[in-house]
Amino acid sequence: MEPIYIPRLLKAPGKSEQVEIKDFLPGLDTLTPIRGTVVITHYGTYLEVSAIAETIKTLICDRSLQQYNQRLVVDTSELIWLKDHPDEDLGANKEVEVPLEELTESLPAQGYFDPESWLYEQFCLQIPIRSLSEESSPGDYDYVEPPPVDQRWAGLAALKEQLSDGEE
Repeated sequence: MEPIYIPRLLKAPGKSEQVEIKDFLPGLDTLTPIRGTVVITHYGTYLEVSAIAETIKTLICDRSLQQYNQRLVVDTSELIWLKDHPDEDLGANKEVEVPLEELTESLPAQGYFDPESWLYEQFCLQIPIRSLSEESSPGDYDYVEPPPVDQRWAGLAALKEQLSDGEE
């Protein structure tokens, strides 16, 4: 997928471009190629980017440590604001307070939009934080032998056993 020159969208039919995806994304290891569509529409001061895409990724269950396949689906839309003058480089030593209303995605109006990198980010957001396979359940472990008893508690365990024998 090639980056899209943002001013070129203004000349496109409907000020929109549709990108069909049937390929693997670099940096995202998946079993199947990503299949779907990304639509980028120019609205003068912002871009509306929407995507419907899916793939299958192999994950490792946090409980059983077994591999399992997870279907990842992206069905999202995002507004990306266009700025006439991109922010100047502030340097590494300066601190800047950013108002809450400026915590949005923005691109230079004369720049490029990279659908590949945007789609990569959307799929990364779909990867579950806790990877749990459907077969895993809490407390479902294959311990062959019970955990060893701490010898410091052996005296208390013997007393407890004596008390339980005396109650019968």
